[in-house]
Amino acid sequence: MRARCHKSFRTGLLVVAALFGLPGHAQTEVAGSVKNVTGEAWVITGAQRSPAQVGASVYLGSQLKTGKNGAMGISFRDNTLMSFGPDTEMTIDEYLFAPKEGRLKLGTSLAKGSLNYVSGIIARLKPDAVSVKTPTGTIGVRGTQFLVKVEAPETTE
Repeated sequence: MRARCHKSFRTGLLVVAALFGLPGHAQTEVAGSVKNVTGEAWVITGAQRSPAQVGASVYLGSQLKTGKNGAMGISFRDNTLMSFGPDTEMTIDEYLFAPKEGRLKLGTSLAKGSLNYVSGIIARLKPDAVSVKTPTGTIGVRGTQFLVKVEAPETTE
């Protein structure tokens, strides 16, 4: 009896360790993928920072960054396209693409840099479900394409 309890306890510990040991994005649905990269660019999801590579998945909560000489293009599952210029930081705050249930949402935060946005299915079916937050305001998407640039805050030394 004691050996059986000990074995069950070990099995339970392994299951708990496996569940908590998974990367944060493993339980999150893929929002899109990297379509092109030039220079330095990264996809940061949870505690994992990876150099951006064509085909790499991006998730809800992923932060997308480009270096001073970098550029990156992302294609979302609903065919929304986003291109980032040099020295850009953007986070995917919300992504929900379930058109059959009418559940659609795309929300991002652009901390700095430049973004070229081309609408996908979410903006076509539910334009008020798409937004881009910047440090000075929020862009509500009502058209099919726009370009926005956010200057990095000036530092005083």
